[in-house]
Amino acid sequence: MSRLTRTLAALAAGVLAFLLLPAVPAAAHAALISTNPAQGSTVQTAPAEVTLTFSESITPVPDKIRITAPDGSRADRGTATAVGAVLHIPLRSDAPIGTYLVSYRIISADTHPVPGGFTFNIGAPSASIPTPDVGKTDSLVAVAIPVFKFLGYAGLLLVVGPALILLLLWPRRLDRRAPKRLLFTGFGLLGVATVMGIVLQAPYVNGKSLWQTTGSDLGDVINSQYGAVMLARLGVLVVAAIVLSAALRRAEADGVPVKSDLIVLAVLGVLGAATWPLVGHSAASVVPPVTVVVDAIHVGAMAVWLGGLVMLAVFLLRQAQERELAAIMPIWSRWATLAVSALLLAGIVSALIEISSLDALFSTTYGRLILVKIALVAAVLGFAYFARKSVHDAPSGAVLRRSVRAEIAITVVVLGVSSVLTQTTPARTADNVPAASQSSAYFSTTATADLYTLQVDFEPAKVGENTVHLYAYTKEGKPQKVLEWAATAALPSGGIEPVTIPLLPLTDNHASGSIQLPTAGSWDMKFTLRTTDIDQESVTVTVPIG
Repeated sequence: MSRLTRTLAALAAGVLAFLLLPAVPAAAHAALISTNPAQGSTVQTAPAEVTLTFSESITPVPDKIRITAPDGSRADRGTATAVGAVLHIPLRSDAPIGTYLVSYRIISADTHPVPGGFTFNIGAPSASIPTPDVGKTDSLVAVAIPVFKFLGYAGLLLVVGPALILLLLWPRRLDRRAPKRLLFTGFGLLGVATVMGIVLQAPYVNGKSLWQTTGSDLGDVINSQYGAVMLARLGVLVVAAIVLSAALRRAEADGVPVKSDLIVLAVLGVLGAATWPLVGHSAASVVPPVTVVVDAIHVGAMAVWLGGLVMLAVFLLRQAQERELAAIMPIWSRWATLAVSALLLAGIVSALIEISSLDALFSTTYGRLILVKIALVAAVLGFAYFARKSVHDAPSGAVLRRSVRAEIAITVVVLGVSSVLTQTTPARTADNVPAASQSSAYFSTTATADLYTLQVDFEPAKVGENTVHLYAYTKEGKPQKVLEWAATAALPSGGIEPVTIPLLPLTDNHASGSIQLPTAGSWDMKFTLRTTDIDQESVTVTVPIG
């Protein structure tokens, strides 16, 4: 088996490992902060529109935003629009009394889709509360996206590393055909990963399977910000491949690269590196100009360092003479030091921006993946230290070869973690949004008795003053007349005996009251309803108080 074949086999093994992992659900990166009307609330008159406020700018997905009336008909009118982070959904003026279901699917600023839904009531709740069907990412799509992102990263380092080595460090006496094949394999991987990124984005955004994707869906992706960036990446790849082919021919003929070729390739490299953060978390951060630049540096430094390591391991450490290595390795060592320094500095800045607090580093999936990546990078740097140390002693020695191989093996895993990170909600969103939305906390449940069905709404379901609304219905879903209401609250685990909840009848089937709850826990709420002079029945529900 040739060295090139072994390298490609190692990359394929990395991809296979990802395919065998459990499917990682595509995480929503824009979080719903608040709604008007509030989730689960009851308003007496129909609003002109329903608004949803998210944690970052969003774009509506066509035909995926609707309001369903109690009778199952469409209650929204016109087209939903987004202004920054606020989604506006017009509501028809003849909206009947009952429970309304708002379903949405939007695209966040970092190009990830966000599905969701909630209910609110006009006048009074319906007998049964509909459940939003917002769809979910197809399992094949959920696995394929990080796999092709992994291939994209692998292709990038196989382009940058071989290009730099062949243009600036390759000994003239050595044959260039095998490293050129590796170089253009990298171009192929990048091209395939980019095209598949566009193809997979369509079902990812629309919540469809890959086989249900239509030409119209692909057209929507191509016309989006994501599509524009990915097409730009393809354009840069094509131009770079043409320019690099010519530059390599001239370098072989003249012995040294042409300066103008190096300048053009450097510009193309900067443009290409910028396409990664423009379709990721960086574009939606609190300081996009900073994070886009920092992440482009991070990606570029990664490609220089790891791509160079591949060339060392596969070709130079095996083929070059000791005299050639003695000239090459000090130069490479300086390059690697600069690349690693840029990589670490950019990574630290990016992590500080994306992780809002020390607690989020440990309490969120994103933060824990960052910790894994830090540990892996530390291991790579350890091997790199021994490799650089051996440069001065025995540049062609076995220690150097083993160290470089270990660096490459670990960095394959680092690339995998990076691919998963791009699909994981940033810690700043996962950690901060729940706190921002606590003010709109709400608990609702339905209890069934022989005489009636009781809907219980508790707000805000946390320590302090709470409001309770009770709605009674018959088994047929019609309002149930109640002659007398009674309620108690108890927390057995906290030693709190039943306390009466004062209730005020508002209509024949609707009563309301309030109670001060002193501590968090699972409270037992007992409700007793008398429906006739002799018929009376009690139900108990457990309400989690935060």
